[in-house]
Amino acid sequence: MTAIRHDWTREEVMRTYNQPLMDLLFQAASIHRAYHDSNTVQVSTLISIKTGGCPEDCGYCPQAARYHTDIDGNDLMSVSQVKAQALRARESGSSRVCMGAAWRNVKDGPEFDQVLEMVRTINKLDMEVCCTLGMLTEHQAKRLAEAGLYAYNHNLDTSEDYYKDVISTRAFEDRLETIGNVRKTNVTVCSGGIIGMGEQLEDRAGMLVALSTLDPQPESVPINALVPVPGTPMEDIERVSIWEMVRMVATTRIVMPETQVRLSAGRTEMSQEGQALCFFAGANSIFAGDKLLTTPNPDVNEDMELFKTLGLTPQPPFVKKAKPETIEAEESALHPLGEKPRWSRPGHVIPRNEAAKRKRSS
Repeated sequence: MTAIRHDWTREEVMRTYNQPLMDLLFQAASIHRAYHDSNTVQVSTLISIKTGGCPEDCGYCPQAARYHTDIDGNDLMSVSQVKAQALRARESGSSRVCMGAAWRNVKDGPEFDQVLEMVRTINKLDMEVCCTLGMLTEHQAKRLAEAGLYAYNHNLDTSEDYYKDVISTRAFEDRLETIGNVRKTNVTVCSGGIIGMGEQLEDRAGMLVALSTLDPQPESVPINALVPVPGTPMEDIERVSIWEMVRMVATTRIVMPETQVRLSAGRTEMSQEGQALCFFAGANSIFAGDKLLTTPNPDVNEDMELFKTLGLTPQPPFVKKAKPETIEAEESALHPLGEKPRWSRPGHVIPRNEAAKRKRSS
């Protein structure tokens, strides 16, 4: 097996990415088979438990309140609604449910308590539970862990250098601090990014360096292709090619051998042959269902047909890590602290974000 390295440099990652494609695929596929069952893919379902109205200014996101994207927002879903969707996901082959809320950060109170109950409920269904709720403190991470959370998603999005060209309402360091808070619990980390936001190859390499130098490396790394949404600052950016996605997946696999690499947003634009190449290159996780928060995703039946064609099988839950114990709310020793952390607001101006914001009021 290839040793796990935490000292990758940007130059090394770029050389790996740029090598002849057949050599890159062979190297990635060989490493993939050394660390994983190459015919097993972990299937997740993403549920938007609270949609729209986000105060952040992420240039790629249709849920930002400041952009005019015609997204139908909704308040926080009920526990019973989430349970019903989780049951449907389990029946269709998903082993994990990821719940996403359009929040800047977690705030103690009734809504967070409701999310904790969602975590308890889904964990009892023998499914892995993941949340993506924005930035959170160490104590909030411990409360999620106590409820039975399996994974926490907090994407770096891109390199530290390019981050300031995408988002001005939070800093790259906030992402790393939140991941650090999760690491103080038994919850696994899911963190990746998006390609096709106008970044350079150096930025893609920089993101992989930032992820791979974490110790331990994230257990899951989603690789998203930007889905340009009308009304967002990035609505006119040209989509990345399938070859860029294949190279990014393969390079991620080489740099982070143990990680589950998730083929995420952008699959609707990929042919079945393109997706097959990504699986060969080391992708071993997908999101199933017809929607990823607010953007389209292939129908689950299409995915299962593709799995059948390729001889792939869905991964059962709790293969990589044992099922967490759930502590009921009334038995919890952890109580809300009413924390008010001072997450950063860099406040610099991103011209294309401001232009998209003005377009809404014109």
